[in-house]
Amino acid sequence: MVHPGCTDTDMNPADGPDAEAELPFIALGRYGTGAELAATVAHLVGEGGRYITGTSIAVDGGYAA
Repeated sequence: MVHPGCTDTDMNPADGPDAEAELPFIALGRYGTGAELAATVAHLVGEGGRYITGTSIAVDGGYAA
């Protein structure tokens, strides 16, 4: 399972009204991108993820760290 953090989308833009309040909680200091989430999913469904089972991966730039 992939748990996305704050991700820059049309419905949740990185320059939206709530973004300024979220940024201090993100270790990398920015919203993630759809491509970054997709890269994680691609890894999991590809050769690199063959032996990964029963886990959750946070793709959140350090928000939950």
